[in-house]
Amino acid sequence: MTNFSEIRLEVMKTLEKSMNSFLETYLKPIEEIWQPSEVLPDFASSDFQSEILRIQEQAKDLDYDLLMVLIGDTITEEALPTYEAWLMNISGIDQESRVGWSQWVRAWTAEENRHGDLLNKFLYLSGRVNMHEVEISTQHLINDGFDLQTASDPYRSFIYTSFQEMATNLSHRRVAVAAKKTGNKELAKMCGYIAHDEARHANAYKSFVKLIFEMDPSEIMLAFEDMMKKRIVMPAHFLRESGGKIGELFRHFSDAAQRTSVYTTSDYIDILKSLLSEWNIETITGLNERAERARDYLLSLPARLQKISERLTVPEKQYQVKWITP
Repeated sequence: MTNFSEIRLEVMKTLEKSMNSFLETYLKPIEEIWQPSEVLPDFASSDFQSEILRIQEQAKDLDYDLLMVLIGDTITEEALPTYEAWLMNISGIDQESRVGWSQWVRAWTAEENRHGDLLNKFLYLSGRVNMHEVEISTQHLINDGFDLQTASDPYRSFIYTSFQEMATNLSHRRVAVAAKKTGNKELAKMCGYIAHDEARHANAYKSFVKLIFEMDPSEIMLAFEDMMKKRIVMPAHFLRESGGKIGELFRHFSDAAQRTSVYTTSDYIDILKSLLSEWNIETITGLNERAERARDYLLSLPARLQKISERLTVPEKQYQVKWITP
């Protein structure tokens, strides 16, 4: 009888047969996609210095909390080596191969790499950021890694990436909107480009999960339940400053995101609702008894989380992060 892991491997092999289609649909050709240099001041241009001054003047109007969130988002993007290593370790992915799932991971990583590159340069040019402290936090985050509680399970991993890519898209999109309101069109454009990428990536991982529901509905339902019981943690949950303890800064980063409405508890619930709808959880057929109970739990979860969120309060006091210059 086929065991737990063999079923998953067979599903991964089946999905891998459509890899060319996945790559064409959800990722962009390298020669055609935007690059950071296209939205940053051109050193060779006669307007280079005036463009730098404009970035610095506009950065002065950025709300402290919003700037803190932007820096945290940047550090999160720059911890990309951790995410690639995790994805390459998923069962069914052969990292030594140049085709199939490993090709997806590398191509996805290559697109994601541009995000941290762009935002890091913007922060450097803004004149408001202590880049040495940011660099220390980035190195800590890569060094500390993360614990997503997915192990090497492709089902749990793709559920996580579906949720996380949606959250990342939302965060960058909200920063773009807030920046535009202050007249910072350059930053708004940068975050808008990144948000658009994240939306495509979210659609990819959501499509993988939807296909798995067609092939192995009970096990993917149980994996979904398990991930939501554990709660989806953000990839920067071990965030810290120089001299700080592992994960110590993440709460302050989350509070700033709540105060600026960049990413809130309500957004977490809304993403869950969206996934329940997009994956047709209510109408999935062919479930065993345990999976039926898992479905019931998942469908009732948004209302339960909403009641909990109504009792939560966000500290009004801003945390003085070392990342931002006085």
